[in-house]
Amino acid sequence: MSFNQSSTNNGDAEVCEVHHTHPDKLRIATLHQLDDNTCLHLADLFKTIGDQTRIKILSLLFAADEMCVCDIAEALNMGQSAISHQLRVLRTARLVKFRKDGKEVFYSLDDDHVVKLLSQGLEHVLHG
Repeated sequence: MSFNQSSTNNGDAEVCEVHHTHPDKLRIATLHQLDDNTCLHLADLFKTIGDQTRIKILSLLFAADEMCVCDIAEALNMGQSAISHQLRVLRTARLVKFRKDGKEVFYSLDDDHVVKLLSQGLEHVLHG
């Protein structure tokens, strides 16, 4: 199969010059295809992570292991209410968890899956 790359700069993608399917690849892909509900949840996860402030919060928690809301707000030069809102979004997505210690609230990454997600995303972004 050959590909035709557009010579114009209008964003055309490379496309097959002939229509020829590969049944063995289609069969394997179909067996591993995600259902609509799983796709929706995964898309929601990436939408949640796809915010610069939330990425900054997650990276702080990744580095420091645990931080109180005051420290996160100070580190990002933002108000506590704005940080609390973003933490609520992250908590709803099960990306962070919290614990109370007296009058302070400390946040940390929810589990190792979040650590892996951040690590692999960062590795991908930094890869030349």
